[in-house]
Amino acid sequence: MINLERIAQHRLETVPYRWAAIDDLFSPEGAAALAASFPCDHFKLVSGYGGEKDYEYEARALISMGASDISHTEELSDAWRGLAEDMLSPDYRAAVSRLTGCDLADALLEVNVFHYGSGASLGPHPDLSDKIVTHALYFNERWNREDGGCLTILRSADPADIVAEITPLVGHSAVLVRSENSWHAVSRVVNEGCPSRRSLTATFYRAGSVSTMWPPDDATPLHRYIDTHGLADRRARWRRKLASWIR
Repeated sequence: MINLERIAQHRLETVPYRWAAIDDLFSPEGAAALAASFPCDHFKLVSGYGGEKDYEYEARALISMGASDISHTEELSDAWRGLAEDMLSPDYRAAVSRLTGCDLADALLEVNVFHYGSGASLGPHPDLSDKIVTHALYFNERWNREDGGCLTILRSADPADIVAEITPLVGHSAVLVRSENSWHAVSRVVNEGCPSRRSLTATFYRAGSVSTMWPPDDATPLHRYIDTHGLADRRARWRRKLASWIR
């Protein structure tokens, strides 16, 4: 599913830290299949306010920390199983290693899938020190920058101190090499009545790390994600159509 040469042959930016925006990761057919079958099963709400960073989004495990198999395969499409298999492959690890210059041979990989509904966001932060490299991929067929939900590359903790923005369109991706100043954020989603912002992060961790997204004692019940804003929009369209028939 992934064009690994696009990753391996890309060049890192060095300002304000080491990162890259990589587009056209999928064929047109692959992009369409991934966007159309984005997972909605086995999600949990993740939120926190008033601390170092505010955040709110829905998360689903695709590959658990250090696992060699795919999580909850029963409802995944063939396209999504193929994407997960690519990420478990030595070739994907080698491509990210070549891009970043980081030795990922013994790194633990964790892959999670996210829905950001209206109002969801992720405040400015550098990643935790046990992370080495994060690769964020996006899966929306359409998106307006004005709807928020963009990954922002920041010079500092100030959310307005923006170097670059990456819109969450399918095939777009960003690679971040973790450092003490690798500030980034996701701007608040404001797209009322539209589908969620849809993304995935593949993160390589140092040996011995423990997942903060899925800690060992986590008993949070999982649920099916329902895109209520998209549902409301479809219902509104049907109401307008019904009204035109009645008239």
